[in-house]
Amino acid sequence: MHRIMVIHGPNLNLIGTREPDIYGSQSLEDINQAMRTEARELDLEVTIVQTNHEGELVEEIQKAGKQADALIINPAAYTHTSVAILDAVKAISIPAIEVHMSNVHAREDFRHHSYIAGVVAGRIMGFGAESYLLALRAAKSILSI
Repeated sequence: MHRIMVIHGPNLNLIGTREPDIYGSQSLEDINQAMRTEARELDLEVTIVQTNHEGELVEEIQKAGKQADALIINPAAYTHTSVAILDAVKAISIPAIEVHMSNVHAREDFRHHSYIAGVVAGRIMGFGAESYLLALRAAKSILSI
């Protein structure tokens, strides 16, 4: 059974109440539960964490490199600002998939740049909570090659 680490970045704990016109009304726990269900159906083991702190994100990425077969990460606002997260993703030897619930290219210009875009296996965005489920399917596909 393949092990997948899912990391949610800052402010994603507010999903469901934060800008529901962009992120929808499902809570992060609703999304996590849907991922757990999807992971079971795909015969994947999933570990899910969320933090608002950049250093903790770096530590979780490093942990994923040792404990998981693939990483699904939504760095949230740190996508556009963090070289530390880029370096952490580059340092691990497992495939990573970048996820965003919204289409960042349909939003403010500063959101168009992702520091990790060039080092991840792929990016999934714009499908709301479904983006995470698509990422699980993508991870399964990558690991089955």
